Amino acid sequence: MSEFWLISAPGDQENLQALERMNTVTSKSNLSYNTKFSIPDFKVGTLDSLVGLSDELGKLDTFAESLIKKMAQSVVDVMEDAKGKVPENLLANGVDLTSFVTHFEWDMAKYPAKQPLVSVVDTLAKQLAQIETDLKSRTAAYNTLKTNLENLEKKSMGNLFTRTLSDIVSKEDFVLGSEYLITLLVIVPKPSYAQWQKTYESLSDMVVPRSTKLIAEDNEGGLFTVTLFRKVIEDFKTKAKENKFTVREFYYDEKEIKREREEMSRLLSDKKQQYQTSCVALKKGSSTFPDHKVKVTPLGNPDRPAAGQTDRERESEGEGEVSSTPQPWGSPARINSLARFVCLGRYGLPVNFQAVLLQPHKKSSTKRLREVLNSVFRHLDQVAAASILDASVEIPGLQLSNQDYFPYVYFHIDLSLLD
Repeated sequence: MSEFWLISAPGDQENLQALERMNTVTSKSNLSYNTKFSIPDFKVGTLDSLVGLSDELGKLDTFAESLIKKMAQSVVDVMEDAKGKVPENLLANGVDLTSFVTHFEWDMAKYPAKQPLVSVVDTLAKQLAQIETDLKSRTAAYNTLKTNLENLEKKSMGNLFTRTLSDIVSKEDFVLGSEYLITLLVIVPKPSYAQWQKTYESLSDMVVPRSTKLIAEDNEGGLFTVTLFRKVIEDFKTKAKENKFTVREFYYDEKEIKREREEMSRLLSDKKQQYQTSCVALKKGSSTFPDHKVKVTPLGNPDRPAAGQTDRERESEGEGEVSSTPQPWGSPARINSLARFVCLGRYGLPVNFQAVLLQPHKKSSTKRLREVLNSVFRHLDQVAAASILDASVEIPGLQLSNQDYFPYVYFHIDLSLLD
């Protein structure tokens, strides 16, 4: 499944033991795969400031999700000729989305925990806005490229009356550079091939004998050459029309044909480059999708900073990972981390909690998994109920009612980008 549940509970000994019980029960019952989801100690401020950020984070989360889906769809559009390979190329900085979420680690160097939360949120919002601008620019450029290519391809389709002839004819098919002679192209219906061969020399005066040649065919007819004197062009066209032969208005221009062929080759090359760039960017990382360090933290003792650890010491853990460009695929994970941290104000300040990422093994097990979680964390009911009854507190990602609430903080993460 591409569904994840991100839960958290207070970080005291009683609740850490409850987390261990939850992990034991869900593992033995094969309900979910559980990993720690590490969230740094942010600069909290007041409870009012946390509540004030909750609405902003909710909007930012919605925007990020929409943006990521647009990016995924753009990959599908670029890979239209290899749609079977889309899933293997929808990666987050070189790894599949499930691995990215389960291995996610906050970039302390790029988003210092010592900064006020509002500054971190503002940084993410600006980066997402820049990503949206870049995406719109790239999408517009690709759509223009695709439209131009389609227009050229349309010229190569259709019947002999409408399609371009630049990829059919060659220099050798024409008499060129003559002051008196010219080669015309005539479309002859298939049933009239024999009639054409018998009559074309006599359709007008000054037709060069044995100058006709079949150079192309479609389902309806054939394209023949015929050479004649320039002074009888109009007379020949009139007589040809009377016999249901159609003179195609075409004059061989080597420079124009070369330009058209080069334009087609260039557009095909550019389209292929767009495809390759998208694949490489997603697989290996680029200036837009840089690599990101990931690690696995088994569920066990809390992975919180040691007592007395300074902001600088915590930030030093991320040194060497600084990137000057946004990491769009990781933004939703960061926003959920911030939203979760803000939500933990329900447990009081200073914030002390442990977050765990659960991946249900199958859809049918989600009901049982929810029952296990509600049972294990039942002792938190009074805290949860108090939050629900406080109508002034709005927590993004936490949809509760008096009849249906979770005694733990809960977020739902769906990695189905193309739904």
